[in-house]
Amino acid sequence: MQHLSKFGIYLNAAEGKVVRINSPYWFPEEPDWVFLTPEVNSTLLQIRELAREQAASQDPDSLVWGRLPLLD
Repeated sequence: MQHLSKFGIYLNAAEGKVVRINSPYWFPEEPDWVFLTPEVNSTLLQIRELAREQAASQDPDSLVWGRLPLLD
């Protein structure tokens, strides 16, 4: 199951949103989405700290949870 390596938390810095991916329903596409961590149970506080450490967001404190798109 090669898609297991894609599970984790992704960041869309332009939108200031993060999503948790723990199923093969949808995988975020680069370059809009950046993989932050494979830890799917990270809290938003932990995610903001990771974004700060990785310089992945200009304003990590404003990051919020996003929603997965509805697929046809």
